Amino acid sequence: MEFDRLVVGFLVDEVVGGFFISVPPGHIACVYDRGRGVLHKVWGPGLHLKIPFWQIAKLFNAQILEYTIRKGFDFTNKEALGDEEIHTSTKDGHDVEVEASILFRIDKKNAPELWENIGENFVSKVVRPISRSRVASILSEFSAQEIKANRTRIEALLKEELNREFGDKGLNCEGALLSEVRDLSRSNGQTIIEPQTQTA
Repeated sequence: MEFDRLVVGFLVDEVVGGFFISVPPGHIACVYDRGRGVLHKVWGPGLHLKIPFWQIAKLFNAQILEYTIRKGFDFTNKEALGDEEIHTSTKDGHDVEVEASILFRIDKKNAPELWENIGENFVSKVVRPISRSRVASILSEFSAQEIKANRTRIEALLKEELNREFGDKGLNCEGALLSEVRDLSRSNGQTIIEPQTQTA
């Protein structure tokens, strides 16, 4: 279900209606031309004319997507928007368990390069490995006490680092939010950063 929200594979019936592609709001379309390869033109929402049999359109979700890192995440679909919690060590040697959310979107102008160089499976090829690596790396630069006192700063560093890594791959990081950080070095698994609760 989540994969359908992320990348919508779209092959228009070439016999009926093969002249047009309808791009819904929040999506973009890239076109593969059998003679010229993936075209660099990106189609936004609306109805577009294409050459039947010769051109194939692929729809991508261009909205902000939430990639959730949490305990018990279901990996049934490897392209699902999420991951299991991340285990790392702080600067002062505390083993911690991290839950977070990464907000990202496809860079519209670079979508053809994303499709051509990485393909549809960019969650498993780019988002998941880079997010795991950067979250672990950034948190290892802080002590447990510094993590507790510098949540906003750490989130800003994560966003900056993820944008640096995502940028040349056709993705943009819109935000990196720490949900919960637990200290596993303590017998009671003390929470360093508490989950934020919404008040009514």
